[in-house]
Amino acid sequence: MHFRADRAKGHGVNDTSPPICVAALYRFTRFTDCRAIQAELAAVCRVQGIRGTLLIAPEGINGTIAGSDEEIGAVLSAIRMLPGCADLDVKFSRAAALPFHRMKVRLKREIVTMGEPDIDPLESVGHYVSPENWNALISEPGTIVIDTRNDYEVAIGSFAGAIDPKTPSFRDFPAWFRAEREHLLGEGTPPKIAMFCTGGIRCEKSTAFLKSEGLDEVYHLQGGILKYLENVPAEQSLWEGECFVFDQRVSVGHGLAPGSYDLCHGCRRPLGADAIASPLYVEGISCPACHGERTDVQRAGYAERHRQERLAAARGEAHIGAERSPRDDD
Repeated sequence: MHFRADRAKGHGVNDTSPPICVAALYRFTRFTDCRAIQAELAAVCRVQGIRGTLLIAPEGINGTIAGSDEEIGAVLSAIRMLPGCADLDVKFSRAAALPFHRMKVRLKREIVTMGEPDIDPLESVGHYVSPENWNALISEPGTIVIDTRNDYEVAIGSFAGAIDPKTPSFRDFPAWFRAEREHLLGEGTPPKIAMFCTGGIRCEKSTAFLKSEGLDEVYHLQGGILKYLENVPAEQSLWEGECFVFDQRVSVGHGLAPGSYDLCHGCRRPLGADAIASPLYVEGISCPACHGERTDVQRAGYAERHRQERLAAARGEAHIGAERSPRDDD
């Protein structure tokens, strides 16, 4: 039986649809033999010829993969056969070309790194809010809306009025919240707290964390920003800007249409037109954000990598050594 990802989500594929299916997925569950699961999924992905990254940890699975509809369908079927994965959370989008150069199935301590070993979203998690009901929640007077993503992601788009913790990594979120708790919550009955992230996985952990901190009125956007941009019409949307994604597309907009940002291959931050026009931007090497963070030796290494990329492109090949591992924050 042939699988069509867009049919699975209720949208037919037509001749004008981009040919590549991109599936962002995660599931918190209990895995007791992660190495066996890694070997099994690596074999399936190899046979199907898909590309992307899957992260396996005792707490579950997380990743983004890309390929044809049939190839993605076969891999998702294999994942859904794993313990606790029958209800795997998947967000589908489409791309004109493969947004990854290779396939990696990696073992991790956590599928999204918070660094709080006692936090377990399977034991306690916040209240899910559908994309269709999200606007009403974040528009309620007194609701605190927090963007749990990294600073470079928030910089290109967020929900109107959301708090930006300005954290460089998700593992910084607990310390930020503990430091800001009194300022955020004040005295008396704690307000509602609504949190969101790209695909939903960081929200599950962040709401579980706030529950462990004694809060109950904690909510998160089910399916994350990606599901919101897919389901909520642009004319009704409270989203401003674009959404950073962890692949070569860099960003997406409403309807999950490709965004307008490029990527700095030195630091992996998104680049808008102003950054690209800066004298500190050097294609494949640096951007205004990272120019002062890198040594001359590092920049020389990036320059050689970029030269090898250009040579590979001239031969009609993909220079897979140029692809750095995507961040596992989402």
